[in-house]
Amino acid sequence: MIYRQESDSLGQKEVPAKAYYGIQTQRALENFPITGMPISHFPLLIKALALIKAAATQANMELGLIESELAHYIVQAAMDVASGAYDEHFPVDVIQGGAGTSTNMNANEVIANRALELMGREPGLYQYCHPLNHVNLSQSTNDVYPTALKIAAIWKMDKVLTALEYLQEAFRAKGQEFQHIIKIGRTQLQDAVPMTLGQEFEAYAITIGEDIAVLKAATDLIHENNMGATAIGTGLNTVVGYADLVRENLNRLTGLELRTAPNLVEATSDAGAFVQLSGVLKRIAVKLSHICNDLRLLSSGPRAGIGEIQLPAVQPGSSIMPGKVNPVIPEMVNQVCFQIIGNDITISMAASSSQLELNAFEPIIGYNLFFSLDILEKALNIFRERCVIGIRANEERCRELLDNSLALVTALVPIIGYDQAAQLAKIALSTGRKIREVALESGSLDQETLERILDPSTMTHPGAIPKKEG
Repeated sequence: MIYRQESDSLGQKEVPAKAYYGIQTQRALENFPITGMPISHFPLLIKALALIKAAATQANMELGLIESELAHYIVQAAMDVASGAYDEHFPVDVIQGGAGTSTNMNANEVIANRALELMGREPGLYQYCHPLNHVNLSQSTNDVYPTALKIAAIWKMDKVLTALEYLQEAFRAKGQEFQHIIKIGRTQLQDAVPMTLGQEFEAYAITIGEDIAVLKAATDLIHENNMGATAIGTGLNTVVGYADLVRENLNRLTGLELRTAPNLVEATSDAGAFVQLSGVLKRIAVKLSHICNDLRLLSSGPRAGIGEIQLPAVQPGSSIMPGKVNPVIPEMVNQVCFQIIGNDITISMAASSSQLELNAFEPIIGYNLFFSLDILEKALNIFRERCVIGIRANEERCRELLDNSLALVTALVPIIGYDQAAQLAKIALSTGRKIREVALESGSLDQETLERILDPSTMTHPGAIPKKEG
């Protein structure tokens, strides 16, 4: 490999001649070989960084801080990077020291060298376009990096919201499809009272709808950024009007409605917006895991379990038991949920470790946040496509379990009282008989009344059971 020589305040180092990144990126590659996952794994972050550099350069040009021709080349280079064409030149590991400095410098160097290329000059000739003096003008890692995390998170959250909305519709469709199927409801894994399978699936749609609303609300704080804060929020090395201009340019380039934080010192040290968003993702994971647990239970069997529904068979389930098919899609989603919950703990620990005017641990916050958003989006889409829309109801099994359940006795309580109803249930359980038979034999109610009161379809909504007369 052919190398070029670059220098910084620590000395000189060889950089691959064809690389768009420079010496500080090279140092980061040597210092942080941790996960093997480069920041290019999250292309939306690179796009956000590039658009920030373009917006800052335009603001600097409007304020007369950089000459227009050079600004033109930097903006063009930044837009090229934002297109994704140079993602491979962002090799810095996602976990790094320096509060994101290596990521910011990776962007500065790639944009500077792309600008030099547009000028017809060789990479590394930074006297014509410098990563720090020009590309990073009026900026600091401490305002660029968290702003990039937030912009990328907003874009990614849109994808997650879309996936949630499609999943909600899939469950709602199943709720309509299964609305006529009466089954036994369960609490503490014990027979409870009748309901429809449609009500069960509609409840899943409602709970996902609640998560959609909470996730939308969480986007508000993420729209607040600290561009113009520079190192600690005082705006050192910027001029009056820069913060407003860079925000306006950034909104135009991203299509978002970003806001400048009312106090840049507070905004530079605070990671609360990331904690809030991660908490919402954890909430979604907890509730989604509950749904998957339910589906695995309801489909258990196929002959020795509950077996009220049948999940799509997507792959053979065992290397030793022929014909076995496992609920692999819900199992996968469960594991994604466990990972998101764990990621939230990491984000919480990192955010709580902020010291004085800066949180130095935003790289691990960003990594875990984007990791959660990525796997959640994929899991939601796979769950819908390869599981939910293909679920079938086993109507005969629902009827069989309902007829054999003791839970129907609950409908007799308003007529004969709790104690007598409990006695009937006890007799039915000990003799293996049905509630109808035991209740009729007791003589407390005639057959016509029993048939009317013990009709399961009347038990799935309020107001259908008459109260005891007198």
